[in-house]
Amino acid sequence: MTTFGAPGNGPSRRDFLKATGAGGLATAAGCTAPSAPDQRAQTTNQEAMQSDDDSLPTTSPPEIVNVDEQGGKVTLQSTPARHDVHPGESMGGPVELPQVWAFKTEDGEPSVPGPILRTTEGEDMEVTFDNSEGARAHTVHFHGVRKTWENDGVPTTTGITVNPGESHTYQIPANTPGTHVYHCHFQTHRHIDMGMYGIFRVDPKGYEEADKEHFLTFKDWDSRLPRQMAGEDVNYNPRDRHPDVFTVNGKSAPRTLHPEDGSPIIVQEGDTVRLHLVNGGYMSHPMHIHNHRFQVIAKDGGTIPEGARHEEDVTNIAPAERHTIEFEADADPGIYLMHCHKVNHVMNGRSYPGGMLTGLVYESVMDSDIFADLMEYAGYEG
Repeated sequence: MTTFGAPGNGPSRRDFLKATGAGGLATAAGCTAPSAPDQRAQTTNQEAMQSDDDSLPTTSPPEIVNVDEQGGKVTLQSTPARHDVHPGESMGGPVELPQVWAFKTEDGEPSVPGPILRTTEGEDMEVTFDNSEGARAHTVHFHGVRKTWENDGVPTTTGITVNPGESHTYQIPANTPGTHVYHCHFQTHRHIDMGMYGIFRVDPKGYEEADKEHFLTFKDWDSRLPRQMAGEDVNYNPRDRHPDVFTVNGKSAPRTLHPEDGSPIIVQEGDTVRLHLVNGGYMSHPMHIHNHRFQVIAKDGGTIPEGARHEEDVTNIAPAERHTIEFEADADPGIYLMHCHKVNHVMNGRSYPGGMLTGLVYESVMDSDIFADLMEYAGYEG
């Protein structure tokens, strides 16, 4: 079943449309912004360098892959793709990265962040990186879990690089429950910044999901690198990096509020909400939720003892850190922001608001005019 909102256990399409009114949002809001195409271009076997190459696929939102249901095996590939951060003209758009290097599963669509790989404690994974049709060397490195030396995914210390035309299988034990991250570790400073990162989740044995449970990855980008890789005449130096694009699950506001392409957190009154927050970028991001106080219950795969927890409304997430937060949806029903509190990260160019911002939305207000307006800004047509 396809769910709406951030990756996780959000409402179904039927529930979403019911909450917004039987007539849908297009009529109410008069939406004119373009929505994402229904059909994505197919991945080609050539890693093209030009941004005007029509063969490049467009990224999709990250999928959650239950690796247990696949016999503990998953195959990853990487492909160049176009990444529409915010394709509309509202709030400083459009914002586009003309070429990224996106992870994808063998039968899936490329996404930035990459697929969310989900398994269970004790159910080890075989992760095959298939570079047989690639044009660049890559590796895959997993944070958090304990593994053997040769499975660490670092070419300079293991001697293992997955060159073009090759495949390699990593044995990844699911021995550390929690939310982790994976990324390419070949020329790391460049390959992460081209989009090669994703979430790796190990559920503890007997794990019970919260009423609403979602995954959110934050990333700062210097758009000169993806533009340079697309063939544009720009100068980029990783030692002189100037981020100008800020994303939640690969999108900038208002596209972050798009229920299919973005990551709104849609709740009902009284829900227990659990969010797995991951920093895939190079800067720290103090994430703040309006009108709700939460507890950080886990960090980097370590459970925080109850006696050490306290209520807060900002948690500062360093690069590669993972914070799991939990709270009750007990505020006055409405629409509340979740955003980085480095406020210049909440911009698209010189336009505010935008960037690293999404929303906590109560279903009971989704039939309101203000929600319809937000959907128009986000480019959602219902």
